[in-house]
Amino acid sequence: MSASTAPGPSAATIEAIREKAKRLSILSMMSTTAAGSGHPTSCMSAAELVAGTFFYAMKFDPKNANSPDGDRFVLSKGHAAPVLYAALAEAGVFPESRLMTLRQFSSELEGHPTPRIPGVDAATGSLGQGLSVGSGLAIAARMDKSPTRVYVLMGDGEMAEGQVWEAAAVAGHYKLDNITAIADVNALGQSEPTMYQHDMEIYRKKFEAEGWAAEVIDGHDVAAVLAALDRAKATKGKPQAILARTIKGHGVAEIAGKEHWHGKAIPKDQLQAFIKEIGAPITIPPDPGKSYARTSLPMPPDFPAPAAPDYDPSKPVATREAYGFALKRLGAVNPHIVAVSGDVKNSTFSEIFQQAYPDDFVQGYIAEQNIVSMGVGLAARGKVPFLDTFACFLARGYDQVRMAAISRSNINLCGSHAGISIGEDGPSQMALEDLAIFRAVHGSAVFYPSDAVSTERLVETMARRPGINYMRTSRPKTAILYGKDEKFPVPGFKVVRQSVQDKVTVIGAGITLHEALKAADELKAQGTNIRVIDLYCLKPIDGAALAKELAATGGKLVTVEDHWIEGGVGESVISALALAGTAASKSRLIAVRDMPHSGKPEELIDAFGISAKHIAEAVRAIS
Repeated sequence: MSASTAPGPSAATIEAIREKAKRLSILSMMSTTAAGSGHPTSCMSAAELVAGTFFYAMKFDPKNANSPDGDRFVLSKGHAAPVLYAALAEAGVFPESRLMTLRQFSSELEGHPTPRIPGVDAATGSLGQGLSVGSGLAIAARMDKSPTRVYVLMGDGEMAEGQVWEAAAVAGHYKLDNITAIADVNALGQSEPTMYQHDMEIYRKKFEAEGWAAEVIDGHDVAAVLAALDRAKATKGKPQAILARTIKGHGVAEIAGKEHWHGKAIPKDQLQAFIKEIGAPITIPPDPGKSYARTSLPMPPDFPAPAAPDYDPSKPVATREAYGFALKRLGAVNPHIVAVSGDVKNSTFSEIFQQAYPDDFVQGYIAEQNIVSMGVGLAARGKVPFLDTFACFLARGYDQVRMAAISRSNINLCGSHAGISIGEDGPSQMALEDLAIFRAVHGSAVFYPSDAVSTERLVETMARRPGINYMRTSRPKTAILYGKDEKFPVPGFKVVRQSVQDKVTVIGAGITLHEALKAADELKAQGTNIRVIDLYCLKPIDGAALAKELAATGGKLVTVEDHWIEGGVGESVISALALAGTAASKSRLIAVRDMPHSGKPEELIDAFGISAKHIAEAVRAIS
């Protein structure tokens, strides 16, 4: 670690930043009062910190606010959005008049920030995620050999979130000296004082324990703020934490440090008096109504087609293993691919990618929430992140995935070891909810490949598709079903067994597709033909195309899945058919219905009702 020997900011600079801070506080009060709601006191505690960061420390181009050449600012305490909007307006991103449209239906200035706003990389408001997003931005900048820095403003209330310390640990481990966390420790939460209130040493020790350079300052002393920002820039080999002791509602005696003002706008009849305590009134003209929203957000970068899958058709391959080979092939044609694993790279096989492209791989350790939000930061700098862990553990990061969707982020998730077919590890490791979880995410695509070829083709699709993409992979090895030139459009499915005599349509995916094919062989030997469909894409589903296949078998339907009945393959199909204006004439939805336990995969598949035997029984019952 090294310290700067350059002279500090001049008295004129300190005074200019002090005046900026006053304007930010006043504009925050004005905009929230105009809206009739918001969090002005949370903005006022952070005004000097934001002013110092934006107008002294950051390299920022208001005409290209999300430029990869500029520094990045993440407002983790997203409820303080008005102070960020005020800073953007003061910087020239949009006029101050736009601030007076805060929280209006027609405005891009929502109650919490989203990337619709220039200068914002991720939606915040679900607290505790900003440091992870910032870490992703910092890692991506390091990969790009960019000198840009990342600043993350956090609140002390959100530092009760475990994700903050996941992020702090990983940033410290990787010695991310291009990230500075600024903690606005105002000692007041929403309903009562925060856990540690103004015991600043606790925060300092926690950050230092994770390998950070940490210092405590008076967050309303502008000279101290600027000096701390200078020291952070000069620190090498460690991330930096500036722990600022602040007062909520700073500058107005009636509300400063007082409880029960959280989330309350200043009443209109008190606004002018409160403003005068801070500084001169600000006159703002009417807003003309022009939108300043970003009309287009980054798409995944295009890339040439990777090499075709190359598997021996006689040798089964687990889809989880094919995922690793797919990433490696993608890495050869797309330099933006980054793989992040939750300490399971030898089970998800992302280690295959790591061995080929070690500089583009990040060990995320067992910190799933941090991994997902890091992915949002990586994507914001133009990377194409693939994040992997066991499917059951991705449930821990569900809120982070939800926020990624609000961020309009392009992230790809792979959940392996799904369902009872994993075998002996038992139910704590058996994801039986993941399809329902990811289907519920706005704009998501959900893929469930059944063989190595479809896995590889769908991984390529994920790299090209914007939004949230989820792939479910399986532990057991499965037969190769498709040739290397087979295509897998989205939406889409494959009819893998059919005849003009088909009596029932059976739809499976992953392990259960192979069970359906066994059932088809058994039934055919007994004189009954069935149509077998591989539903490799659970969202979106082409319900009209499925309806045509179903009609060919008299409307009789069996679905089978290694998942709970709720929200998985069966309900996906029924819903898609309903949206297409049709329904099965007879149906059976086969799924896991009882709590599983350890056993061999084949024992569990049969015991819990999703084996070929049970599929054949369901077909007989309705044919």
